[in-house]
Amino acid sequence: AGMLLAMLVWSGIAAITFAFARLVGAYDYRHFFATLLGPAAFLFEIAYVLFVVPILSVFAAAAGAIGAALLGWPTAVGGLLLAAGIVATVAFGTASVERLFQYVSWLLYGVYALFILLCLLKFGGRIGGAFAAAPPPAAGWMTGGLTYAGYNIIGAVVILPVLRHMTSQRDAVVAGLIAGPLAMLPAILFFLGMVAFYPEIAAETLPSDFLLREIGIAPFHWRFQLMIFGALLESGPGAVHAINERIANSMPR
Repeated sequence: AGMLLAMLVWSGIAAITFAFARLVGAYDYRHFFATLLGPAAFLFEIAYVLFVVPILSVFAAAAGAIGAALLGWPTAVGGLLLAAGIVATVAFGTASVERLFQYVSWLLYGVYALFILLCLLKFGGRIGGAFAAAPPPAAGWMTGGLTYAGYNIIGAVVILPVLRHMTSQRDAVVAGLIAGPLAMLPAILFFLGMVAFYPEIAAETLPSDFLLREIGIAPFHWRFQLMIFGALLESGPGAVHAINERIANSMPR
């Protein structure tokens, strides 16, 4: 219930954000908030810097955990590889970031579709049993959904540089409305797999690795974890490139 609420919030805010950005021609967050907030736009600048530092740290930690789980590397190695990938991607500008979004998205949805199929084949009975035994939604589901939506909705502003392809307000609104379901679909599929081993899976450092061990197909285990690394590599450049575009668009031509 919380995930579906977060999805609806994302769709609504993304549609409004994209439509406003196209209306005023704001394809970087500085222009967007200067138009929206006027002299108070600097408040977003402060908030964004405070956001980017911890989120990139979380991505680096996750990349390190993947390297340690797959190859036994020190956790710093995976983080450094992710950092190098982010730098290499943003160095070539918006077109490079867009290509990364495109290819990693296809990889992500394809792997998640195969993942849920294998979960259903391997322990689908446990998933059905867990849902059948589940109590009604707890009182905090709405707060959880709104909180999760709140600290991720910044993505609607981060990807403003790629909105230049939209040719109408209808494009912007439709793109925003489908952003919520597209963003939440992998999470819902992963959640379905996790339900089979709830609540013990909540104590796992890397729940995906736990589920992949239960599936027990080594080649897919590697492919899934590499896809997660790719997803981190997709998200990291978006956050950094937004800063690059803000700087570039504020410099004299």
